[in-house]
Amino acid sequence: MRKTPPLPESGATSPVLEWLDARQDYERTPPRSPGTAFGLGRMRRLLALLGNPHRELPVVHVAGTKGKGSTVAMLAAILEAEGYRTGRYVSPHIHRVEERICLDGLPIATGDLAGACELVRIAVEQLDRSADRRGARRPTWFEVMTAIAFVHFARAGAEIVVLETGLGGRLDATNVCQPIVTVITSISLDHMKLLGRTIGRIAGEKAGIIKRRCPVVSGARQPSARRVIAETARRRQAPVFQAGREFLGTYLPPAAGSADPGSVEVALPADFAPPVSIVAELGMPGRHQADNASLAVMAAVLLDRRGFPLSTPAIQRGLATAQLPARIETLERQPLVIVDAAHNVASMESLLETLADQLDRHRPRVLVFAASRDKQLREMLATARGRFDHIILTRYTVNPRGADLASLTAAAAAAGLRSIERIETAAEALQRAKAKSGRRGIVVAAGSFFLAAEIRTAAGVSELRG
Repeated sequence: MRKTPPLPESGATSPVLEWLDARQDYERTPPRSPGTAFGLGRMRRLLALLGNPHRELPVVHVAGTKGKGSTVAMLAAILEAEGYRTGRYVSPHIHRVEERICLDGLPIATGDLAGACELVRIAVEQLDRSADRRGARRPTWFEVMTAIAFVHFARAGAEIVVLETGLGGRLDATNVCQPIVTVITSISLDHMKLLGRTIGRIAGEKAGIIKRRCPVVSGARQPSARRVIAETARRRQAPVFQAGREFLGTYLPPAAGSADPGSVEVALPADFAPPVSIVAELGMPGRHQADNASLAVMAAVLLDRRGFPLSTPAIQRGLATAQLPARIETLERQPLVIVDAAHNVASMESLLETLADQLDRHRPRVLVFAASRDKQLREMLATARGRFDHIILTRYTVNPRGADLASLTAAAAAAGLRSIERIETAAEALQRAKAKSGRRGIVVAAGSFFLAAEIRTAAGVSELRG
């Protein structure tokens, strides 16, 4: 399993972070008027002042509601296993902003972050002055961070970049890229105030990353999402490779009693043979990771046809070594403490399906839950009904979007949950959960990336682990 060293102390980057954090950050405070908050004009003007570094970079662009981060991690690991100098851009981070910008699996170094940021800052402040004169919006936190990533990857000589959208797709800052392959993972209801209240509307926002004649790998399952993606691709003359139709991923569970995550078999389009299928061990647990792996494999096969040769052994090594923090991550064994960044209904369902055996074997079962106030709180909590003996509701402090305890309590009651406690902080909630579970029980913490960060810190894990 690949080992990732601890990130450097952030003291040297504090001026960088102070300047960044002074900017409008929609991850912390969603816009009141989404229609005017998002757009690609600011991003294009910023990159033009920087010499358009993104145009030097071959990109795989990844959007979707669920599975984006895992798919990005898997595909980046495949490319790294083949020896390509690979950039990876993801969001949000768990502990440090450096995690968002990785090269060959390692977070950006303190000095490189500061250097790229200083270069970007000159252009940003020029745009700030222009925006102030016109009464327009300044570049946002995420736009600036995305520009820093493009600058760093170009300066560091990345041969290819796997780029995850931040929110949606059509108007996301990353959508200025010109990809050579596009991936859309599964689509479900999330960020509905910003992206739309139906699967079809959300799919339309995700499909906004499809570019003219650029092949699309789609993991969408719902007919409405598939129709939107297919129609957008047709208009842009982009070939679509749909999971379950052109290719198929099948989960191969581990032997009974094994702690291994299992394997995946990906059947490829017949005209892409040889090989007709690829079988690989998975580095990340969960049946749903087989779906994400199949998207990464199909994207890798397309890259092989578009000038980035990738061998079957590299694909197998990449899938076996790919890791992400807070994805069904085991933090302790006695009691069993598992943290996951599940932050919508679909991801909660996947998490609990994956943990079904552990929840059957361990008693008592305790859920620690916190989520952002704009989420489907009742529906997320309803997935836990009948699966836990105790529910501990808490808050995270790192982001003001967190739902308050009163809202969580009302949602839990509406979801039909019983044996509910309210604990003010995530650290205290973890300690209470461990006391309730005893050495033989299980504690599951889920509901938000922000909760996952605080639970990992409380458990003494504050850096990336391989």
